[in-house]
Amino acid sequence: MTAFPPTFADDVVGQSAQTQFEAFIDEHRRALNGYLDGLTEEQARRSLVPSRTTLLGLVKHAAFVEKVWFDEAVTCRSRSEIGIPATPDESFILDDDDTIASIQRAHREACEASRRATASLGLDDLLRGNRRGPLPLRWVYLHVLRELAQHCGHAEILREQLLAK
Repeated sequence: MTAFPPTFADDVVGQSAQTQFEAFIDEHRRALNGYLDGLTEEQARRSLVPSRTTLLGLVKHAAFVEKVWFDEAVTCRSRSEIGIPATPDESFILDDDDTIASIQRAHREACEASRRATASLGLDDLLRGNRRGPLPLRWVYLHVLRELAQHCGHAEILREQLLAK
């Protein structure tokens, strides 16, 4: 099993902006992945809202997000070449063989690939593979951090509802 880096946001107060962005993103990656810990497969798949959002689906979607922003945007490969859904909504769809273990592993692997893809980049380097056009890594980091924070909020509420029943 591969683990997330042990850096926490409080540990990077005096470090570079890039190190700080990466620490905050990693904290949210770790938190979102961890919301599946201790749940049954049924709980992780249970739908509590009218949309396709489930806890397992949120983490699967987060792996998709990693591949969109740190594979598609960095390498300029298409989503079909990467092997991911064409739309964000489709990324929430669970296959029969999706399990907590497989989705957590896929998410961790996507996050590791993201870190490798950006390891040699600076905050002002342009990522040219996004539909919006070239975007600086700084903007991508802020966007991903915002999305992860929102999904962590969703996951926390869903988990609370699941465990209260």
